[in-house]
Amino acid sequence: MLVLALLQINTSWHTLRHELISTLMPIFLGNHPNSAIILHYAWHGQGQSPSIRQLIMHAMAEWYMRGEQYDQAKLSRILDVAQDLKALSMLLNGTPFAFVIDLAALASRREYLKLDKWLTDKIREHGEPFIQACMTFLKRRCPSILGGLAPEKDQPKSAQLPPETLATMLACLQACAGSVSQELSETILTMVANCSNVMNKARQPPPGVMPKGRPPSASSLDAISPVQIDPLGGMASLSIGGSAAPHTQSMQGFPPNLGSAFSTPQSPAKAFPPLSTPNQTTAFSGIGGLSSQLPVGGLGTGSLTGIGTGALGLPAVNNDPFVQRKLGTSGLNQPTFQQSKMKPSDLSQVWPEANQHFSKEIDDEANSYFQRIYNHPPHPTMSVDEVLEMLQRFKDSTIKREREVFNCMLRNLFEEYRFFPQYPDKELHITACLFGGIIEKGLVTYMALGLALRYVLEALRKPFGSKMYYFGIAALDRFKNRLKDYPQYCQHLASISHFMQFPHHLQEYIEYGQQSRDPPVKMQGSITTPGSIALAQAQAQAQVPAKAPLAGQVSTMVTTSTTTTVAKTVTVTRPTGVSFKKDVPPSINTTNIDTLLVATDQTERIVEPPENIQEKIAFIFNNLSQSNMTQKVEELKETVKEEFMPWVSQYLVMKRVSIEPNFHSLYSNFLDTLKNPEFNKMVLNETYRNIKVLLTSDKAAANFSDRSLLKNLGHWLGMITLAKNKPILHTDLDVKSLLLEAYVKGQQELLYVVPFVAKVLESSIRSVVFRPPNPWTMAIMNVLAELHQEHDLKLNLKFEIEVLCKNLALDINELKPGNLLKDKDRLKNLDEQLSAPKKDVKQPEELPPITTTTTSTTPATSTTCTATVPPQPQYSYHDINVYSLAGLAPHITLNPTIPLFQAHPQLKQCVRQAIERAVQELVHPVVDRSIKIAMTTCEQIVRKDFALDSEESRMRIAAHHMMRNLTAGMAMITCREPLLMSISTNLKNSFASALRTASPQQREMMDQAAAQLAQDNCELACCFIQKTAVEKAGPEMDKRLATEFELRKHARQEGRRYCDPVVLTYQAERMPEQIRLKVGGVDPKQLAVYEEFARNVPGFLPTNDLSQPTGFLAQPMKQAWATDDVAQIYDKCITELEQHLHAIPPTLAMNPQAQALRSLLEVVVLSRNSRDAIAALGLLQKAVEGLLDATSGADADLLLRYRECHLLVLKALQDGRAYGSPWCNKQITRCLIECRDEYKYNVEAVELLIRNHLVNMQQYDLHLAQSMENGLNYMAVAFAMQLVKILLVDERSVAHVTEADLFHTIETLMRINAHSRGNAPEGLPQLMEVVRSNYEAMIDRAHGGPNFMMHSGISQASEYDDPPGLREKAEYLLREWVNLYHSAAAGRDSTKAFSAFVGQVELLERKMHQQGILKTDDLITRFFRLCTEMCVEISYRAQAEQQHNPAANPTMIRAKCYHNLDAFVRLIALLVKHSGEATNTVTKINLLNKVLGIVVGVLLQDHDVRQSEFQQLPYHRIFIMLLLELNAPEHVLETINFQTLTAFCNTFHILRPTKAPGFVYAWLELISHRIFIARMLAHTPQQKGWPMYAQLLIDLFKYLAPFLRNVELTKPMQILYKGTLRVLLVLLHDFPEFLCDYHYGFCDVIPPNCIQLRNLILSAFPRNMRLPDPFTPNLKVDMLSEINIAPRILTNFTGVMPPQFKKDLDSYLKTRSPVTFLSDLRSNLQVSNEPGNRYNLQLINALVLYVGTQAIAHIHNKGSTPSMSTITHSAHMDIFQNLAVDLDTEGRYLFLNAIANQLRYPNSHTHYFSCTMLYLFAEANTEAIQEQITRVLLERLIVNRPHPWGLLITFIELIKNPAFKFWNHEFVHCAPEIEKLFQSVAQCCMGQKQAQQVMEGTGAS
Repeated sequence: MLVLALLQINTSWHTLRHELISTLMPIFLGNHPNSAIILHYAWHGQGQSPSIRQLIMHAMAEWYMRGEQYDQAKLSRILDVAQDLKALSMLLNGTPFAFVIDLAALASRREYLKLDKWLTDKIREHGEPFIQACMTFLKRRCPSILGGLAPEKDQPKSAQLPPETLATMLACLQACAGSVSQELSETILTMVANCSNVMNKARQPPPGVMPKGRPPSASSLDAISPVQIDPLGGMASLSIGGSAAPHTQSMQGFPPNLGSAFSTPQSPAKAFPPLSTPNQTTAFSGIGGLSSQLPVGGLGTGSLTGIGTGALGLPAVNNDPFVQRKLGTSGLNQPTFQQSKMKPSDLSQVWPEANQHFSKEIDDEANSYFQRIYNHPPHPTMSVDEVLEMLQRFKDSTIKREREVFNCMLRNLFEEYRFFPQYPDKELHITACLFGGIIEKGLVTYMALGLALRYVLEALRKPFGSKMYYFGIAALDRFKNRLKDYPQYCQHLASISHFMQFPHHLQEYIEYGQQSRDPPVKMQGSITTPGSIALAQAQAQAQVPAKAPLAGQVSTMVTTSTTTTVAKTVTVTRPTGVSFKKDVPPSINTTNIDTLLVATDQTERIVEPPENIQEKIAFIFNNLSQSNMTQKVEELKETVKEEFMPWVSQYLVMKRVSIEPNFHSLYSNFLDTLKNPEFNKMVLNETYRNIKVLLTSDKAAANFSDRSLLKNLGHWLGMITLAKNKPILHTDLDVKSLLLEAYVKGQQELLYVVPFVAKVLESSIRSVVFRPPNPWTMAIMNVLAELHQEHDLKLNLKFEIEVLCKNLALDINELKPGNLLKDKDRLKNLDEQLSAPKKDVKQPEELPPITTTTTSTTPATSTTCTATVPPQPQYSYHDINVYSLAGLAPHITLNPTIPLFQAHPQLKQCVRQAIERAVQELVHPVVDRSIKIAMTTCEQIVRKDFALDSEESRMRIAAHHMMRNLTAGMAMITCREPLLMSISTNLKNSFASALRTASPQQREMMDQAAAQLAQDNCELACCFIQKTAVEKAGPEMDKRLATEFELRKHARQEGRRYCDPVVLTYQAERMPEQIRLKVGGVDPKQLAVYEEFARNVPGFLPTNDLSQPTGFLAQPMKQAWATDDVAQIYDKCITELEQHLHAIPPTLAMNPQAQALRSLLEVVVLSRNSRDAIAALGLLQKAVEGLLDATSGADADLLLRYRECHLLVLKALQDGRAYGSPWCNKQITRCLIECRDEYKYNVEAVELLIRNHLVNMQQYDLHLAQSMENGLNYMAVAFAMQLVKILLVDERSVAHVTEADLFHTIETLMRINAHSRGNAPEGLPQLMEVVRSNYEAMIDRAHGGPNFMMHSGISQASEYDDPPGLREKAEYLLREWVNLYHSAAAGRDSTKAFSAFVGQVELLERKMHQQGILKTDDLITRFFRLCTEMCVEISYRAQAEQQHNPAANPTMIRAKCYHNLDAFVRLIALLVKHSGEATNTVTKINLLNKVLGIVVGVLLQDHDVRQSEFQQLPYHRIFIMLLLELNAPEHVLETINFQTLTAFCNTFHILRPTKAPGFVYAWLELISHRIFIARMLAHTPQQKGWPMYAQLLIDLFKYLAPFLRNVELTKPMQILYKGTLRVLLVLLHDFPEFLCDYHYGFCDVIPPNCIQLRNLILSAFPRNMRLPDPFTPNLKVDMLSEINIAPRILTNFTGVMPPQFKKDLDSYLKTRSPVTFLSDLRSNLQVSNEPGNRYNLQLINALVLYVGTQAIAHIHNKGSTPSMSTITHSAHMDIFQNLAVDLDTEGRYLFLNAIANQLRYPNSHTHYFSCTMLYLFAEANTEAIQEQITRVLLERLIVNRPHPWGLLITFIELIKNPAFKFWNHEFVHCAPEIEKLFQSVAQCCMGQKQAQQVMEGTGAS
């Protein structure tokens, strides 16, 4: 207040005021709550004189410099205040200088000002005094600058000056050193010199490099030079991962001499201008295919501090399809990484693990290795290769010290980079080899790799011939084999101005590297650099001088030391980092335009606009929308000159259209608005060009990106041609031929072409010209229809075609598929539009590289001659199917250019038979011979190698691999020549017999063809025989080594390790140490040989796709399972599979499914033999994929058997003695989630797996919800809908799956349904309606709400893997708690002992917290689950006791169970009551729901597992006691009572009898418990509990319905039925209004034949009503007061009417049109022809009630009331009469029942329907109708009471009123007993006398 008052005074400022303000200001600069307001007013308030600001500034300076000298925290606060007041610039112009400079230094660190500019200005303005102040400041903040002690010692960290600030200030001072006094200038130079010392002493060069070494020092890393390369700047400038735009112009921009970058301190962003072009779409064009493991600098985050975490700055995969437009490219025009908040001087971001400060020993050890690299003999030396090998070892070492040495050495090397220019030539060359080697060996990844590559790039950019250029060349030569992994990097290299002066062989590597390939001939050029010559001379001197070879050659030996043994480099496997391309599934949302970019590079370049124009263009497209279209078109016209338009067209198609399908229509409208026909033509040509690029790209790899791009371009092409009525010309793209060609080439091509064509044709519907039935469109549609009929077409392609038909409003069955796919001639003469398939070995670049072991510059040529060297293998081992000779057919090569076939195409049929015959003749002898020879060798060697290995599985695998290799090799050399001869001879014979009279010319053609075909197919036939031999060899080998295996197993069972004593002695005595076998495992080097056997099977392509990973043999086998059990399970499985296979009829033996079963059997046999987890996993995967792949194309019986077999295998693996349920289900679910889209969505298979308890539902549900991508993935949505329908809606629902299991899926479907406004996938709204009506009567699906808690509880109850020790802890706590609960101290009388009790609970809770059990939600959940399981377990044990000892007292047993259960329930209740604050109801309710969910989950699981052994008791007790506990009359419970009841209702609903039939009695008892009924129906205000309770009754009726309908009342069902009747009687007595309001919903689910059950409900009437006696003579119903009041019906009965039906019905009731409504009515109500289930009962009930209510309203509107006269002749009555006449007996019975259901207590409905019933009787045109009406009324009257009032008055009126002539009808007298029945009913209704009169026809009317 004082300050504000002082500020308000208007008089002049006097001293007192000054002093007061000065004294008070610091208070507000501190943490005063009102500081912001006061300071703001003081600074900005009106009428404040300028001096007040001076005062405040003075106060700030005072506050900072007084007291604790120069407190940085205060300074930071002042800076914040200054920023808030926008007063910084004013402050910085003030005094005192000491304060101002300090403030400026801090401000520059926070990037509020540019320090260098500010300092220069201030020096210019104030001169020497300011310079003096600066120096004082530096002395204070950095004492060591004048040679003082190191900064750490005497200053807190915050007070030290950051190196970049220090450097900037010194640079400015140095600049003005010439113009100041001598003394100052000397001090400045001293400072500068000392500073460079402080900066650089952080790193010495590695020992041995510098001739005299730099002055040593021990400073820490903190003081490294400020202009250390900013690692991130580096990342920005080098977008190695794919998609930086390949524009060479923008690649200049490095300072020509790096020295300059270091001499003047600048900000890191300036030192390295970004190399990436501003128009790249990196932000979203994805992950560059991960072609390298380097992250593209993502723009996802403004500041990249997080780059160490997250996917290293890769753009996050975002589900928002518009993210691309939001990020756009405009963001790229700031210096890309300007915002980086990293300390630029710190390499720690590159190696987070190198961030640590290494101890002296580590540093010394690291330096000793460097020393050895540079040493000369006789000092200890190490070659570069040795160092690299050591580093490789250290990197993955398990010893921490070695890892630290590795990190230390690498960091030293990287930090040393900036001193490389000072190295002597020889040392620099060695360092270059080391540097390149590190990249080559993959010792660095991610950012460090980026930095390393960038250093090399920078070095190579130095002028040709400079020192660093030679460094770059030497390093590059070292890792040239890796260049193919970094295509984008190669482009940067190729764009260097002096690229053509690079050594020739390196140019080759770089050019091929741009296409991700190695050069076809790996040239080993020598590189000659001053360093290599110096090195060669040094080495020559070290050896005997006489042998000194020429310098150039020596250098080759050294520099290419890894590549001298070329064979090694060829098979070098990439380190995991690089090859993770194959492990990362292509992300659905990032589409990668690499393919297009690379192709564009190779086409002619187009004129590129300057960068600022490119940015503008990007900006225009980023911000384009329908609303600003014309404005943006004008902008484009103004911005872009004519010559740049081709570039714009390329930009639009490649970088926009191809990846932004959502904006196609926007771009299309853009073209229309632009009205530039030339530009349109460019866009069209560009579109065709890109489409062709994608069509001809390599389709062998499943490249998801390319397929997406192609689909998008297809959609675009359709939009800019067909949709605008322009044709797609045959010359540009022949769509029909494209389809045929794809069909010929196979599945992979179809996956590209079919979706593409479908997208193109989609637009035809918008065209006047091309919409169907346009012949061009229809011709293509017919080809697609023909494809659709192909039975092995992938499911998703069929789906694409069906969706297209739907979009074009065509019926696929009405299309006319031709026979184009079978037209061989047509297929033969296709123009190639897709790339040639991989198998064509004729392409020169496909030849494998010729590798030579010489290192000469000329490549060695190898002469190939068929006889000696086998040709290169063409097939991989898995390509060929050897189950039958038919496996050859798909691979047979027929060269179409063979003259014979051009003349006689019919002869092609001979080829297959000739090859098959040749194979058949040779296969048996060759196989037997190969196995015989290989077997002996193999057996001896394996026995020798593994004699001391106790693991038979390892021995067995090794034996298999060696056997496989030797057998294949043996078979190959045995059969190749005979096969060539045999095929050739067979072909000649076949041709000769086909062309009987052949001319000599034809003979010559035949010989030539036979020779060529034999040559082309010999490889295939050979592979077939080899593989047959190999497959047979395995089992043979097992037989040979069986005794060996048994010996080892036997030893293991006896608990000892096996080893062969004879061999042991022999090895110990005779073998030298180096090659001696050791006891235990086999040496890894020896195992490597076996692994090599596995990888390279002779005659086949080398494979890395082993069932085991590399190095698998070296790992000990994990055998966690008792072997023999597993073996038994496998054996049983094998026997059953064999039985199934025998049962398959021979006609189906060659069916693909039968073959698949055979291969499954083989895998089971293999798994049985190896019995390890890896084999089991392979088997499991095969079984799951087999199930998913089976579609219903096959024989139904076989399909059934096929599925049975696969399930049998999975069930075997799931057996507890094998791998157990948790493991199996987890793996099966993983397979389901990861398998390919083609068969991922096979509903039958997935449902089968779920039904058999083989899926982890929680995991699968989450996956399914995500894969729908909010409705964008149409296939996933359709699949999810089918699955939900099958599992949750259909009658045959899978009992153990509840809605909780598909919680997220249903939630996502609901969301899609809600958001799709009208264009939801077909059937989704109806499905959601059903799901909602089933489950939503009482459900709030808010995420995180109580309901979510319950569902998560249910799903978490099925988790198995608890943290170790948790179960024991929980058990201890539960026991502890039970004792507490039952102890005397606890007391039974809660009021007295409650406090003591709570104290105990708190004590227990404290214990729990110590135990860590109630720390996290997850642990609480697990605790409750374990407690529930334990309590239930105790109950089961107690009940089992009773069975063993029938004499035991059941009450005692029960009490024993209750002892624990009641204590547990009390614990839950207390925790619910006391969780959260007293007023916080949310926590309490969430906890309650979670616990109930867990109990439900445990119950369902138990019910599933134990089935008929299931016990209800424990669960019933938990629920009932908890219900009582939580309904106690306590305030805290009353406040949450409704939510508590809701939770119980949800619980009971989830446990409804259809889901858990074993729990039904307990369930009925729970829902009919007096407390529950009373709370639900009486105590809850506003009847909020009614709908929930009604839903529970409906659940009960639904369960009873099938039993009652078929009258299957076994003893258990009778008890249940009786119980139900009792509940209804209670409700009828106590809550009749409830039954009145919900009567409709109940009658809807009660079967028509349950008359008494229904009467109970219909007899209810409000308690406040007095019913008039129906037997009163002359009762005037229409005079009753209640008769015009409509009853309340709380069921939404119109919901079941299909929308169209309801629309027609309303229209008919209003206008009696459409006229066909009545005639169609019956067919609308009928659903099947199965008697008893012909009609839709719900729809009939709804129709009757709806028409009735409308009729009553209609009559009331006319001002009358319903009566026999007013209800006639209306549309409403037409419908009723039509139904009475038109329906058959079953339908009419249901219809009349629906009317009778409305005859209740006096109300308008009862009255109307009573009149209707009588009217229908009177107007009936046949006696059958009248008889049926009588039946419906009578059967309801002859059962026990109660009878509904309306029913009685209707029947009495019918028999009493002579107008109806009731007694004259024949059916009344048709049999004596019937007549008697009528008489007795009449007497009951009217008394004897009156009845007599009526029957005789004399009664009064």
